[in-house]
Amino acid sequence: MTFVPALTLASGAVLVCAVIALWVTSAHAAIRVVAIQGLALGTVAMILGIHHHDVGLMATAAVVLLLKGVVIPFLLGRAGPTTRETRPLVNVPASLVASAVLIVVAFLTARGIGRFVGTRAGVLVPVGVATLLIGFFVLVTRTRPVFQIVGLLMVDNGIALVAFLSTAGVPFLIELGVSLDVLLGVVVLMVLTRRLRTEFGDIDLDELQELHD
Repeated sequence: MTFVPALTLASGAVLVCAVIALWVTSAHAAIRVVAIQGLALGTVAMILGIHHHDVGLMATAAVVLLLKGVVIPFLLGRAGPTTRETRPLVNVPASLVASAVLIVVAFLTARGIGRFVGTRAGVLVPVGVATLLIGFFVLVTRTRPVFQIVGLLMVDNGIALVAFLSTAGVPFLIELGVSLDVLLGVVVLMVLTRRLRTEFGDIDLDELQELHD
């Protein structure tokens, strides 16, 4: 497979995973989806690294594949993968419609960036923007903590995808630092989620707000 089709396929997989995350209601399935998205993101970086003969970018791809495709989803799965999102603020059909709208908005607003970048990879920048927007949507419309962490990861993956496509990658140390920050954030949120489940059982954030009131 040549460079452009391979890059398009991997970038498209990142976006498709974001849409699927809106469709699934099982936390276990959502974690698997974000793991696949992390692997697809790492594949994007690896394709770019191989195409540009950039060893640093290939090392960055390896970090992304390991942390976002394996380590972070594994840790997130230990936070309570048996929970389900039963009462999202926006139901699944409406969420899927919203994702279509966000994708259209992303392509209309970000296609100028692709033209500015002026590379074949830059044309795919709207895919990263769409992933970012859908990640924010998951973050604000899901009430279970695990799903909100998944949304946060998708936001980070969208940002990383835009960086890879528009600049042919970010410096290795920067991506490593960002990935470790995300890993630390997931660990902290996982600990807090476990404490909440221990204290209050399997409830969502709306119910916790009612207890506070």
